[in-house]
Amino acid sequence: QTGPVIDMPVPASFNDITQDPSLENYIGWVWYEKEVLLPLRWLQDGHTRVVLRFGSAHYYSIVWVNGVQVVEHEGGHLPFEADISSIVQSSPGIPCRITVALNNTLTPHTLPPGSIQYMSDKTRYPKNYFIQNIRFDFFNYAGIHRPVVLYTTPSVYIDDITVTTTSSESVALVQYQVSVVGSTFYSLSLSLCDQEGKVVATGDGPAGELKVLNPNLWWPYLMHESPGYRYSLEVKMQAQVDGALLEDVYLLPVGIRTVHVTSTQFLINGRPFYFHGVNKHEDADIRGKGLDWALIAKDFNLLRWLGANSFRTSHYPYAEEIMDLCDAYGIVVIDESPAVGIKMPESFGNKSLQHHLVVMEELIRRDKNRPSVVMWSVANEPASELPPAAFYFKTVIAHTKALDPSRPVTFVTDVNYALDRGAPYVDVICVNSYFSWYHDPGHLEVIPLQLTAQFENWYKTYQKPIIQSEYGADSVPGLHSDPPQMFSEEYQKAMLREYHSVFDKKRKDYVIGELIWNFADFMTSQGTTRVLGNKKGIFTRQRQPKAAAFLLRERYWRIANESSCLPPVITSHALFL
Repeated sequence: QTGPVIDMPVPASFNDITQDPSLENYIGWVWYEKEVLLPLRWLQDGHTRVVLRFGSAHYYSIVWVNGVQVVEHEGGHLPFEADISSIVQSSPGIPCRITVALNNTLTPHTLPPGSIQYMSDKTRYPKNYFIQNIRFDFFNYAGIHRPVVLYTTPSVYIDDITVTTTSSESVALVQYQVSVVGSTFYSLSLSLCDQEGKVVATGDGPAGELKVLNPNLWWPYLMHESPGYRYSLEVKMQAQVDGALLEDVYLLPVGIRTVHVTSTQFLINGRPFYFHGVNKHEDADIRGKGLDWALIAKDFNLLRWLGANSFRTSHYPYAEEIMDLCDAYGIVVIDESPAVGIKMPESFGNKSLQHHLVVMEELIRRDKNRPSVVMWSVANEPASELPPAAFYFKTVIAHTKALDPSRPVTFVTDVNYALDRGAPYVDVICVNSYFSWYHDPGHLEVIPLQLTAQFENWYKTYQKPIIQSEYGADSVPGLHSDPPQMFSEEYQKAMLREYHSVFDKKRKDYVIGELIWNFADFMTSQGTTRVLGNKKGIFTRQRQPKAAAFLLRERYWRIANESSCLPPVITSHALFL
């Protein structure tokens, strides 16, 4: 009745699933529908709450259950859910029909922003022809990208838990707040267990503090022989409702660690931490941005092979499954919002600002308890030289700090140090630069002077630690040139060496990190400077190493061995289920 219908896997982007070029570049509404049979016990117990949850969907979603609208959500990359109990419990035994309308159109007020441009010249374009303009350099994949699940809780349930930690050498304090919805009459008990299952602290009530003696701290990968140590916090809620005892239990992994920023250092558990890592993308053949467990496992093995201790979630929040593994393996994360490509003046207005604040609330609610997340990034490469950027970023950063006072906040800039109106409000300066690539292309000899001046100017102006949050060069696998020419593997290596020589001088002072752009090649929109995507990866899109991967691996392991109290490590192996 609605037009062509095809089978579509979930999770996956819809763009690359078929041979239809109109679907690959489609902008507008698409519809998903699925029928499921729910267990009768979910439907017959009046004290059971049935919830429909989406890990993410790009970008604007409207969801119906059995023809009844249950939720609307604006923005991709973050979860949303709806209580559908009253709808499904009123008709037990009947299949539950879930319908989703999804629109991937980007406007000046969405995150990321974009604009629709109608081509009115009828001599050159068909009637009603339009294009989606974007100001970011990755493919605008769309679809239901993360798992969709149905789950249940009692009608009185644990809605939220917030945990923060402090520690000294011999004792740690785990502060907690628990929110319960559905009744004001309930009891809460908490127990904190170590990895051997031993209870190390207990508590009760909706807020309090757990004391842990001789704690095992959460350490980053390569800073400790047991990185990523996590305790398990069991929160148990009990409530009497109409003579029935309801119980809701939630297990929350807890990593005990502290983060502190000085004018020259980034400290984790009081020790200087140097970010030697990568920028990534959720991007792969066929499934686009769809969750892929095999690819996730491969990427984490490559990160550890590389000796990378960190990454930035460029340029949007990554799947919760990825973040879980960062917590478990000790991979440090700069957690970035989807505010990439804020270039138009109208994208700094109040409508955009209010949406940005909501997005930060959703992101922090999702990731606030993760020990791997050490800093929030509120945006990437905005036009922060524009006059309205000052109030805009002052407001977003203040709101982020109010929501989570325990972490530093940054945004990533490519604006000149003397013009940036948002930089006064960040805790760490994150700078992207591509000397001898986008600037002075082919001239490697300018890197030492320009990169040194970049660091010195930023530090002299703000007296804040600096991360080189992006640098790199495209290389086509198998393309060789000596002397190095742009797009050859040799040029990519040569550029990295020039950057590294400056990093090694400045990391003795106030440079606290380097994140290569990019971990792997990724798809972009078509254009005259892109041949099947961006080729700045040190791995191909299929995760095969280029020459630069071996150069970076040698460097990262050397840095790790220099700064670690552990015995020198040559390589690492991992096997996990």
